This record gives sequence, C-alpha cells and structure tokens, in this order.
Amino acid sequence: MSPRNTPSYFILGATGGIGTALCQKLKQQGARLFLVSQNQEKLKAFAEELDSPFASLDARSIEEVQSAFQQATETIGPLNGVVNLVGSLMLKPAHLTTEEDWNDTIALNLTSAFATVRAAAKAMKDHPAGLSVVLMSTAASRIGIANHEAIAAAKAGVIGLAQSAAATYAGKGMRVNVVAPGLIRTPLTERIWKNEGAAQASLALHALDRLGEPDDVAEMIGWLLDPQHDWITGQVFGIDGGLATLKPNRKTTAKS
Repeated sequence: MSPRNTPSYFILGATGGIGTALCQKLKQQGARLFLVSQNQEKLKAFAEELDSPFASLDARSIEEVQSAFQQATETIGPLNGVVNLVGSLMLKPAHLTTEEDWNDTIALNLTSAFATVRAAAKAMKDHPAGLSVVLMSTAASRIGIANHEAIAAAKAGVIGLAQSAAATYAGKGMRVNVVAPGLIRTPLTERIWKNEGAAQASLALHALDRLGEPDDVAEMIGWLLDPQHDWITGQVFGIDGGLATLKPNRKTTAKS
C-alpha cells in the first residue's frame, strides 16, 4: 500500500480492551495510527509495540483533545477516521449517585465525545476525502437496565450528539456513527464478568448466549471506518448479542 493510499486514524482510548483490539487490527491492515490515552505508561509501551505516535491527555478537556487532533494531522497527515473509545462504567441507582459520580460520568463519556466531534469538524477543511467519526454508546442507553441511570443518560447523549452532528456535517463529507455494545469482556467490565453470579445474570440478557469480546466491536468499528461504506451516517449499531432488542426465551428449546 503506497503512502498516498494508506489510511490514517486517530484513536482515543487506544489502550482499553476494545481500543487495543482495534489498533492491532488497523495496524495489521497497514494503517497509520495516532494513539491517545490518559495512561501514559501503558500508552507509551503500546505505541512502541505498534510503532505509532501518541499523546497522553485528559479526554474530558475539549482543548486537550483539540491540541492532540492538530498534533495527529501534523504527524500522520490528513485523517480518514476518528474513534472515541473513552468511557467509564458506574453502576449505581440514582439515589446513591453523588454529584461527583454524575459529573465524572458525563465528562468521561459525553464531554469526551463532544470534544472529538468538535475537533474533527474544525479540521474538515484539511480532510477533502471525507472523515469517518465513530463514537461509543451502550445497549443500556437503548433499553432500561437497573442501576444504569448515569451511564445510560451519558451514552444516550452520545447518540443524540452523533445524529445531530451527522446531519450538520454531512455536506462536508463527515460521517458520524455510533456503536452500542452489550457487555464486552474487557478490563473495564471485569468486575462483572469475573463474578460468577453477575456474569450469569448478564449472560441471561444476551439472546446469543455469550458475552461479547473486544474483537466483536473492533470489527464493526473497522467496517465503519472503511471508505467503501461512505453512504452510512447517523446510525447506531448494536453489537450486543440482542440485548437491546430481544427478550430471550430461555425455556424454549429447539425441536427436531
């Protein structure tokens, strides 16, 4: 693949479970990557492994994200895609959620997504070939699940943000889509899937009878980044084993 045809991607949250799987996948395909994460030590090691430039920042800061975006374009050239995988998982009912809990959840999940869209939109003049932006929501924002009030609200906001931005910037060639996973086996969620009781309860909600793996989500994100799919924008893709749309009947068994 010639340098001219080599895609360039800006990945926020590159060192998380899904981020790691996505970056490895894109790198194997020959893409140029600019990696972003708050964990500087882990990020530096991963960037060295992939031979990619990087920046450590607080994704809750709109200005820090903007600065990193500019650094990325200066380092790896015009971007073909931007992905925000920054997030948190705070499971509490509303009456036990503190103001600090709420503010942190909104900042990490919604403000970081807004900062990503804002930075991408401000740089569109430098991306004549168009730009694919992929944001992360959750199945919990599309179906009521107990104790998810704050995170569901933040991630529902991401969907609203993406759909509005998709309409605003479609004429400039910027596509904005959302991936909404179910429970994925990552370090962020391990306190759930490593607990036998919690894992079984979660498994029962997923019609396909398994929890998700990082590669399940990375595959869809990679597909959305691919310029071959440039007629898709403003969409929400549930990579969730049916969690948000199906109610599995565990009493029904297949009959020959």
